[in-house]
Amino acid sequence: MSLKITDECINCDVCEPECPNEAISQGVEIYEIDPNKCTECVGHYDTPQCVEVCPVDCIPKDPDNKEDTDGLWVKYEKLTGNKRPA
Repeated sequence: MSLKITDECINCDVCEPECPNEAISQGVEIYEIDPNKCTECVGHYDTPQCVEVCPVDCIPKDPDNKEDTDGLWVKYEKLTGNKRPA
């Protein structure tokens, strides 16, 4: 699954620079995550970095964008051009 930012977001600006896929951007009222770019940091880190730095715990998995780990790896490969480690 990709992640999403809920309306509990306080616009603290710490999540956006942490995203290795540039999936996070400022929305009309709060930050938003582009599900086409979010890999939950698969391929980059062991855990989603936006979740790690968020001070208010407002970044859950998005139930409207269900993906398994293999799907996140495929997305990572398409976004970066890098292959999944063997």
